[in-house]
Amino acid sequence: MNFGKILFFFKLGVAIIFLQTLFFKFNAAEESIFIFTRLGVEPWGRIAMGILELMIVIFLFIPFLVWLGALFGIGSMMGAILAHIFVIGINVANDHGLLFVLAIVNFLGCSYILYSEKENLLMNMQWLFKRK
Repeated sequence: MNFGKILFFFKLGVAIIFLQTLFFKFNAAEESIFIFTRLGVEPWGRIAMGILELMIVIFLFIPFLVWLGALFGIGSMMGAILAHIFVIGINVANDHGLLFVLAIVNFLGCSYILYSEKENLLMNMQWLFKRK
């Protein structure tokens, strides 16, 4: 199995997790409403996170935006992990920590994707700063 296939499966796995949680956010599932109410940002925070997660999934499959999707994914999952640790708890609505584990898995997956896209990230950063 070559590197390109491994990276594709990482992207696919991360995307599936984001799409699954996105479904619950946009359908106003009780668990999502509970989480974002505890964070004090219901309903707009839930909807905004859903939009961000949809953008992440789309960016992961656009070759020149993969790095941006991975970067946004790392940021959103870091927020989710910290929210679980400091505000909502690890076990949310008797899920036995499943959402917390999914956040960690996606954080690690996005980190790997970003690492594998480091050349594209550096090229884009150079291009950004040369535009001045």
